[in-house]
Amino acid sequence: MTGLADEEGKQRRLRRMKIVATGFLVGAAIVWIVFLTWERNGGPAFTGFVRAAAEAGMVGAFADWFAVTALFRHPLGIKIPHTAIIPRKKDQLGESLSDFVGQNFLSVPVVSEKLRSARIANRTGAWLSRRENAERVTAEAATVVRGAVAVLRDDEVQAVIEQTVTRRVVAQQWGPPMGKLLEGILDDGSHRRVVDLICDRAYDWVRANHETVMALVSKQAPSWSPRFVDGLIGDRLYAEALSFAWAVKSDQDHPLRKAIDRFLTSFAGDLQHEPETIERVEAIKAQLLAHPDVQGLISRAWATGKAMILDAAEDPSSELRLRVTDGVTRFGERMVLDEGLRDKVDNWIVDAASYVVTRYAPEITALISDTVKRWDGPETSRKIELQVGRDLQFIRINGTVVGALAGLIIYTVGEVLVG
Repeated sequence: MTGLADEEGKQRRLRRMKIVATGFLVGAAIVWIVFLTWERNGGPAFTGFVRAAAEAGMVGAFADWFAVTALFRHPLGIKIPHTAIIPRKKDQLGESLSDFVGQNFLSVPVVSEKLRSARIANRTGAWLSRRENAERVTAEAATVVRGAVAVLRDDEVQAVIEQTVTRRVVAQQWGPPMGKLLEGILDDGSHRRVVDLICDRAYDWVRANHETVMALVSKQAPSWSPRFVDGLIGDRLYAEALSFAWAVKSDQDHPLRKAIDRFLTSFAGDLQHEPETIERVEAIKAQLLAHPDVQGLISRAWATGKAMILDAAEDPSSELRLRVTDGVTRFGERMVLDEGLRDKVDNWIVDAASYVVTRYAPEITALISDTVKRWDGPETSRKIELQVGRDLQFIRINGTVVGALAGLIIYTVGEVLVG
């Protein structure tokens, strides 16, 4: 409705200017008739000057009316050569406009200079550094996320998860990656913390379970063995176990620790290269993935993730949105303060725009020429006249005025020279 009203307003203004320009022509014609009659009926000398000015003004008005009209249509409907230029030449005009835009606007130097002078990174950083703007960006991002999640069908997403995640997990052998990971842990010594923890817990358990050891010895001893002998043996075994656990706990070079290292190193190699070990791991993997609890977890993965995403996106005070807002604010502050980051962002923008211009400029400019080609000739003429026709009417007005002045000067020079 706004566009239609704007077009009607332009049409009214064009009509008014046409009336004004035609009024100048009619005015010149009336003056010419009046002063021509007066001159021929013995009027004073100045009537010739006015008549000549009015006559030349009419000539200028007619000439400029013809020139302006010939741009858009055949004057008086007469198909005079080289008239109705725009309807006949609209395709060539479209191609010329397309070439002009491509050469003068969609060129890498022009686009790069304009983008660099705009200081987009600095302005964006200053805008994002304000808390209210960062919250607005976060809210808009949350809206996009909610919309994207809402339009996704749960069964289709679940199918994608099963195809892209579950099947890849099933298809991928677990043994070699686990062996490689274990090998890396052994190389940097990270496993020693786990071994230390196990040794500490083993020592603490032995120290706290004297009665358990004694009961075990009594249970395993022969029925004919005297009870005090069982007690002596139990105390001895407990003392030896406690001493051994302490030695393993306190001595980093204890043989048991070295044996554990050798076992883990050998196991890491077997996981990567020993077929039987790899097959056993695959069997364990199959059993694990076939377990009902694991299957249920996989089937509920998207529903759980979706609920978490929607809850976090809906709640402005959620930890996720607060963190995103803080991150956006900090990023904006960095762009304001860090010149290197600003230059990097500006270079990214310029490079991206240059790539688009270099690669797609012909397609972009072709949009202009193709669009003009699809336009109807008379309709194209009407649209262009609606945009520039009002200004072109001043050519007719100026033609009338300038023509009158030229006629007056020519008549005056003639009278001076001849008279």
